[in-house]
Amino acid sequence: MSITTNQQYDKVIHNCKITFINKAKDYGTSWRVYRTISVADQIYIKLKRIRTIQEKKEQKIGDDIKSEFEGILNYCVIGLIQLQINNDELEQLPTDEVENYYNAIIAKANKLMQDKNHDYGEAWREMSQQSFVDLSLAKILRIKQIIANQGKTIASEGVDANFYDMLNYAVFALILIDEGKH
Repeated sequence: MSITTNQQYDKVIHNCKITFINKAKDYGTSWRVYRTISVADQIYIKLKRIRTIQEKKEQKIGDDIKSEFEGILNYCVIGLIQLQINNDELEQLPTDEVENYYNAIIAKANKLMQDKNHDYGEAWREMSQQSFVDLSLAKILRIKQIIANQGKTIASEGVDANFYDMLNYAVFALILIDEGKH
């Protein structure tokens, strides 16, 4: 019996969620101080590190590419939670509330993935890890431009859509890493 994309998706999310919730227990919701640009920059740093490792074919610190993609996924969740809460007040959120936000965001991301897989036929399975990084870097630049435009877009999706796309790119990269293809 072969494993389905939905099962692979759920496995990746489960692992990332455990890390996210455990860090919320360790640190609280200290990330509540992040503005959207700061979340984007955190993701940017992780993407640049992955790209550098890809290009140099070596790394000098311990965190591997897989853990960086997991961090990107979780920072996308943070960005989406921050957009939903939409205030700058530093507040500690109870772990169960954080988990509820996480679950709701993942449910929406999973639905988006299923809809796009229907239309694109899981084309992501034939993509390179480098493409996931490059596409995500482009999404970061879009977020920064939307922020520079005070959140206004004329013909484009907003910041949230870019976070959702990067979250799913990270899931795809992690699935392909788990399959030994990346």
